[in-house]
Amino acid sequence: MSDMPIIVDTAADFDSVVIWMHGLGADGSDFPPAIPYLSLPESLKIRFMFPNAPVRPVTINGGFEMRSWYDILSMEAGGREINAQQLQQSVAQVQRLIDEYIEQGIAAQRIFLVGFSQGGAVAYEAGLTYPHALGGIVAMSTYLPRSLDEVAPVAPTALPILTLHGEYDDVVSIAMGEAAKQQLDTHGYAPQWHVYPMAHEVSLASLETLGQWLQLQMMK
Repeated sequence: MSDMPIIVDTAADFDSVVIWMHGLGADGSDFPPAIPYLSLPESLKIRFMFPNAPVRPVTINGGFEMRSWYDILSMEAGGREINAQQLQQSVAQVQRLIDEYIEQGIAAQRIFLVGFSQGGAVAYEAGLTYPHALGGIVAMSTYLPRSLDEVAPVAPTALPILTLHGEYDDVVSIAMGEAAKQQLDTHGYAPQWHVYPMAHEVSLASLETLGQWLQLQMMK
């Protein structure tokens, strides 16, 4: 089982980076097949990076070891009880990747964080606490892992945020997604909120929205 991220380049001289985090129990191979469904123009020069979460015991799954950005201790109707230290380690892992690309000459505003479910929770916190303005955050079927009052985000409120959620999601309820949006609104952010007739998954329509949003942000 390799810990190396999967990388897909649309051009050798890429000038934009999308770091896309998988969900609980999945790995970096989960979302590369989704790239064609984004219908992005060939003129965009993008590196897609799909990192792997560490393998660790997950309490809610009986302590079974799987790829997990952080341990989930319990699942409550309105949120999650999590291992905050492990969350912070994963946030630091993602932010180190951002740092590396900036050191290579990629502008922070050309770096985007995308995450599904638990990976989306990491994308939220990594992007909102990063000291430089990124290109944006895409939160798919996810939630805020900790209160923004506790996290104290430093990202500018103009940070583009796209949220995609399934109306019939029985893993991360739509109420949890809406609660995240409300917190972001309260802190001055203006996330785009989209709901689809789907469960805890991605759909062609949601990928189409994601592709259109990425194209819009990258062509600014």
